[in-house]
Amino acid sequence: MAINLAAQGDEQEAITSLSALIEVMPQSSNWHERMFAAQQLIRMKTLQQTDFPAQRSPNPYISLAAAYASSHPLFREINTWPAAILATLLPGAGHAWLGRWYDARTAALMVWPLLLLTLWAFKRGMGPVTLFFALVTLWLWSGTVFSAISLAERGNLETYLIWWQHVWQSSGLPGRPW
Repeated sequence: MAINLAAQGDEQEAITSLSALIEVMPQSSNWHERMFAAQQLIRMKTLQQTDFPAQRSPNPYISLAAAYASSHPLFREINTWPAAILATLLPGAGHAWLGRWYDARTAALMVWPLLLLTLWAFKRGMGPVTLFFALVTLWLWSGTVFSAISLAERGNLETYLIWWQHVWQSSGLPGRPW
């Protein structure tokens, strides 16, 4: 039941449920070890940790997961600042830095024509039209900056979750809490 709670996204309730079961389960039981390992791994996922907590007694499930994690380190996190700075300086450059070429092209095709249109209207002295084009350009440009930052952060989370799923599977615990 706790694994199903975690699969539905309610990790805190799953941890609480497993904690209550661990307290009433005899320590010599195989189920005690399983529930403790499941609780620790779900807590790791909630906190996005990569280090395993110290163990009071050897737990074969946590040992398997720790062995997998030590031989399969998590990829480096993508820093969001370069994507933000590049997207601010040049529309589409932040997406290109992330390797998202389709998104880079889309961002550039949204902002560059309006930027040129704004400059054209400014050169002709079109007053309110220039202001309108400038505001729309700034709105779209800020959207592309936000998009580049969000994609970098989402990529970090997705990379962690895939790594964590493999750690869970390597532990030998039943179920899929994702």
